[in-house]
Amino acid sequence: MTSERPVREYDLYGRRRGRPLRQGRQRALEELLPELGIELAGEAPLDPSTLFPKAPHDVWLEIGFGGGEHLAWQAVHHPAVGLIGCEPFVNGVARLLSLVAERNLDNVRVLPDDARPLLDRLAPGSIGRAFILFPDPWPKARHHRRRIVSEPVLDRLAAVMREGAELRLATDDMDYLRWMLERLLAHPAFEWMAEGPEDWRARPQDWPATRYEEKALRQGRRPVYLRFRRRGASSGRPEMT
Repeated sequence: MTSERPVREYDLYGRRRGRPLRQGRQRALEELLPELGIELAGEAPLDPSTLFPKAPHDVWLEIGFGGGEHLAWQAVHHPAVGLIGCEPFVNGVARLLSLVAERNLDNVRVLPDDARPLLDRLAPGSIGRAFILFPDPWPKARHHRRRIVSEPVLDRLAAVMREGAELRLATDDMDYLRWMLERLLAHPAFEWMAEGPEDWRARPQDWPATRYEEKALRQGRRPVYLRFRRRGASSGRPEMT
């Protein structure tokens, strides 16, 4: 596998906004984002546990949370865990914030932007679980370098995930599946947790379906669910500073 040329720092592709927001979601965006949004001021390493009113037992990160249903479910079922979500699509941010208000969640924080600036700031070993679920596959060959699952992003994740932390990924695009596996299996900091085919063909019970996944199933596409474990620091590439 050849080394990938990283895209220019923090380039964003795709839409930032969709249809006009419903009144309730617009209100959630205006009222909750100032309170729950993450600001990346300064240059010091960021301890993500300090973002929450009560220090969580662990902090999990979802990159590209879409409509937020998975992240909100995890926040409800793991109240002692702090959940951080990154999503540049404003409509998705508004939908998540409406779920936060509806379910009275106090363990969710949001970066309404690309995840990479946050990955650059997080303290080493500060994330206990990370999710990249149904990212845009960018199917045209000339757009493959836009894919979020890449060597540079995996290096950043390896730096901020603690030993034993779990990285969960899902896709319904078989070309992207091969791309993911090629990069993850070659990365020294991650090991595949699958012991048999059903470990990646069946979604675990603590992994709720997303709207995108349900759409894929209706259209006859079968998603794949990947789980990787962060190896000990000595087996990975040098920690990023």
